[in-house]
Order: sequence, then C-alpha cells, then structure tokens
Amino acid sequence: MSSTVASPMSAVASSSSGRRSTSFALELQSMMFSLGDARRPLHETAILVEDIVHTQLINLLQQAAEVSQMRGARVISAEDLLFLMRKDKKKLRRLLKYMFFRDYKSKIVKGIEEDDILEDKFNSNNTNKRQKLAQDFLNSIDQTGELLAMFEDDEIDDVKQERMERAERQTRAMDSVQYAEFCESRQLSFSKKASKFRDWLDCSSMEIKPNAVAMEILAYLAYETVAQLVDLALLVKQDMIPKAGDPFSHAISATFIQYHNSTEPHLLGQSASVKTSLDSPENTPPPTPTPPASAGQQHLGKTPSGALGNGGIGQDSTKSKQRKRKKSTAACGMEAQSDAIQPSHIREAIRRYGHKIGPLSPFTSAYRRNGMTFLAC
Repeated sequence: MSSTVASPMSAVASSSSGRRSTSFALELQSMMFSLGDARRPLHETAILVEDIVHTQLINLLQQAAEVSQMRGARVISAEDLLFLMRKDKKKLRRLLKYMFFRDYKSKIVKGIEEDDILEDKFNSNNTNKRQKLAQDFLNSIDQTGELLAMFEDDEIDDVKQERMERAERQTRAMDSVQYAEFCESRQLSFSKKASKFRDWLDCSSMEIKPNAVAMEILAYLAYETVAQLVDLALLVKQDMIPKAGDPFSHAISATFIQYHNSTEPHLLGQSASVKTSLDSPENTPPPTPTPPASAGQQHLGKTPSGALGNGGIGQDSTKSKQRKRKKSTAACGMEAQSDAIQPSHIREAIRRYGHKIGPLSPFTSAYRRNGMTFLAC
C-alpha cells in the first residue's frame, strides 16, 4: 500500500473541486441528526462529510479492485472487502453482525419463523447466504482461528452502546413531532437508495465493478463512516468547550484555530468585522452629541427645542432599539448554529484520527492513502 505525505484534507479538497451531479447532502443532514448532531445540521458540514465519505469509498474500491485482480476475479465481491478489513477485529465483527441481520431480515420478509432462523444460524447445510459467504472466506485465510471465533463472539459493542445511549439522551426533551422526525431520520441509509448510491460512486465507469453483496457492504461502510465522523466531531466539540480550572483548556489545536477563524464567519454569513464581541468597544457606536441645556431648562425638566425633531432623542431611541433587535437576532442565529457540528470540528477530528504518534506509527495503519486514514476499516 502506498503512503503519501499529504495533509489530511488534501483528498477532500480534490474531491470537492470537481462537484458531483449526484449528492447525498440532504440525506446526510438527516443521518447526522439521528447520530447526535443538532436538529438542523449545517449544510456546509454535510457537504464536507459527503466529500470525506466519497473519497474514502473511492479509495476503498480501488484497493478492493486490486485484491480482486490478484485473485483473478472479474468483479469486486464481499471477499475483497473482508480481506481489507481483516486487521480491524472490532469493525469486522460489526460487519459480520450486519451481514447476519441482512439475511435475518430477508428471511423474515419471506415468512420464515424466528425459531427456524435461530436454528439455521450456524448450520453448515442451511446457513444464511451472506453469513456462509463470509464464513467460508475467513476460514480460507484464518490460520490462528481468531477470525472464525468472531462468529460465536457475543461481546457488547461499546461504540454501538454509546450511540444508543446518546440517542436516548437526545430524545428525552423531544415532543411527538420531533420524535417522529428523529425516528424517520434513523431509518435512512445508503442501501435504501441503491441506484443513487451506485451513481454516486460512479460504478459504471469502473473496469471491475462491485456485485450486489459488495454494494450492500459499501453502503453499510458509508453509513459507518458518517457515524464515526459524528462520534469524533462530538468529542472535538466537547474538548473545545472551555472548562473552569483546567490548565490545558487554552491548548487548542492550531489546525482548529486556523479553520475556525478563516471558515466559520464565512459559513455563518457574517462579515469579518463581526469577529469581536458585541459588547466590545470596537462595536459600540459613539454617543450622539447633544447641545448643553440651560439652567432654567434643567430646573424645569424640559427638553431643548428641536430635540424631538429630526435627529433628536426620539429617533435615537428608535435606532438603538433597532440595533438591539439586530444584535439579538444575530445572537439567536449564532446560538442555534453553535449547537450544530461545524466544519472545523470535522477537520479537527480527521486531523486527530490520522495523527501519527510514535516511531512505529507509519507501520500501524495498512490503509493510508492520500494522507488520510481509513475510517471504516
């Protein structure tokens, strides 16, 4: 596997430069909401997530095509993707469970009783199609028995457990309308739009095309990549919250500061002049000069002549109220968008995930291409 020394976002920049005709941005916003983002995720963040997922899947398809060529196959099949994922036991175990439940669902649709399904789970004569395919292939490459042991492993997935707990906390304050929207968002997946997903990956232009089971796995890996991006971005967002008494709270990544200062005001539709606080002296208008009042007028409590006219106190109070309304509206908009995952959070999450640590770090990941570590496998 080749490894280039590039920035973590270089591949995403090249992918976003040539805009695709097919886009999953709207679907990704709903997926991100169901995975823990705000109710209205930012469109810019969804575009960035789409570019990252697309780049990673294209690279994964290229490597799977190379594996398929080495074994003399004409199509990219599930075996090629399983071979690429063989080193990450947790994610491979998660994929095997997904393949089993895909067969489980298809048999339920056909009307087979649940008892028969559980009996046939590990039956070699009448086992599930996808499960048997994975079991036979892993048996052919497994020399220690640790890969086949995953079929009988019922270990709790900590990542899935954390996502379910986060979803439970997220739905506590929802009303019926919000909860219905949340449930609808949780049902979205790339596999439910198979033709659009195939066009999105531009499979028609590939010499070695993926078969149906491989496309199911790719759709699953695409969703898992989105979920992992949201997981990492939420951790970054939590780290960026200043904590009282934390001596390292000021130690924020330079990459986050760069993208946050250069990107976020533009994404929020603000000008560069609104970077400082609203209460700072720079944003405070100078007081309106008023003519000095005479002693008699001060004694009688009267206003000078013309004060209520053009440019007087009445107009000044109206202008100040309008300025306060504009400031409160902008503050409400910023507060609503501050709850959502920002593009800078995604970039910082990618930087942290692909950061090399230690003298042997170049050899720790077998899937490092275009400077970006694979998230799905």
